[in-house]
Amino acid sequence: MSIPIKTQSVLFPEVFRKALLAGFDEPHTSSDGGAVLVKAADRRLGLTQRLASCLRDWRQEGKVVHSLLDLLRQRIFGLACGYEDCNDSARLSDDPIQKLLLDRDPVDGDALGSSPTLCRFENSADRVDLYRMGETLAETVVQRHRSRLNGKAKVITLDLDPTDDTTHGAQQLSFFNGHYDSWCYLPMVATVQFDKESEMFALAAVLRPGNATAKVGAIGLLRRLLALLRKAFPEARIRVRLDGGYSAPEVLSFLDSQKKNKVDYIVGYAENSVLLAKGVATIDKARKEFEETGNKSTVYGECQYAAKSWKKKERRVIIKAEFIPYKGRETKQNVRFVVTSLPGSPKHLYRRVYCGRGEMENRLKELKQMGLGRTSCSSFLANQLRVLISLAAYVLMQEVRFRAAGTMFARAQVWILREKLFKVAVRVVSTARRFILHLPADYPYKSGWLQIASSLAAGTS
Repeated sequence: MSIPIKTQSVLFPEVFRKALLAGFDEPHTSSDGGAVLVKAADRRLGLTQRLASCLRDWRQEGKVVHSLLDLLRQRIFGLACGYEDCNDSARLSDDPIQKLLLDRDPVDGDALGSSPTLCRFENSADRVDLYRMGETLAETVVQRHRSRLNGKAKVITLDLDPTDDTTHGAQQLSFFNGHYDSWCYLPMVATVQFDKESEMFALAAVLRPGNATAKVGAIGLLRRLLALLRKAFPEARIRVRLDGGYSAPEVLSFLDSQKKNKVDYIVGYAENSVLLAKGVATIDKARKEFEETGNKSTVYGECQYAAKSWKKKERRVIIKAEFIPYKGRETKQNVRFVVTSLPGSPKHLYRRVYCGRGEMENRLKELKQMGLGRTSCSSFLANQLRVLISLAAYVLMQEVRFRAAGTMFARAQVWILREKLFKVAVRVVSTARRFILHLPADYPYKSGWLQIASSLAAGTS
């Protein structure tokens, strides 16, 4: 028998040793008690305050109930807690923790913005607002790490990578893409990595039409990010790492023009008959090793190459030739090419430098866990705002993870941070002097949570 939706309690008469009554009757409680960490991270970065200052408020002052800052925070903190849709606000409008995150009294404070209010907010931003938000996001991330590293870094690696965002319905600039076999958008994400650190920090995301090639928007984004990084880290060498989709002549020419600013590049390049001919010695050497041992063989080489579409005569190209045996199947020949301005051995450049961009896939997966794929608005600009909000939520999550150094959460994916650090049952009490969160005494991840809280400037009671 189905239970009516108004039922607040259920009885299990025979499941346990005694009859068990489960009732949803505890007031001022939340399942997001640990999410105060993301609020603390935002306070340290000043991210939401800075982003809100980029938005112009065209509403009539006398009719405004929720500030743009509150609406922006409601969406960003909601994403951090796993609430991807505006519709979630219908269930969370009186959640004490969600209200607390917006600096409202968790018990007596006003309810959060409704779904229609959030929808109007998402559709209110124009191109100028969105451009300023994108710049501010990147500046906030770069300034955070400039402060952390005292402006000193030897090598900064900048990655760009596109991803598919499947669309459903009549969204503006949604097109069919044969490569992904779907109607989609193709957002482009930028990350930055300092010296030999393993973490790649997201700092920009640009929504693009579903029929955009990889290079669309790349030069403009690179120009802004390189200028920002150069200003913050004047002595660092910057290397730009891109996959083969970005190897258009104009992108390579732009990167060459930046060499005077201590910028190098390593970019994947599609094979062609000329490159295969130039790499024949490397391919033959790999084939010979394979035939002698019967095991997988990989050989690296290099050549000078100039495509007809290039203005520059020749560039250095790294060659990787690989033969991979498969039981019961034909041996696979795998030949890859990378064009680069970097010095160093072909093996080191390919394995240690270029292949490092494979970690970018994990950053894209995490961004999708933060709602990057929820571009379901009809307006393209509204969807760009959603992309920026997702990126902002991810920046805060990366800050929480960075503060988790030395704990089991130091390398955890964002969904693990959310499920194990934020999703904690809590009872909220509001007194004249303070807000008190009563968290479970036997919470299994208490030590890690407390260490992160301490790193985010929490004191002891």
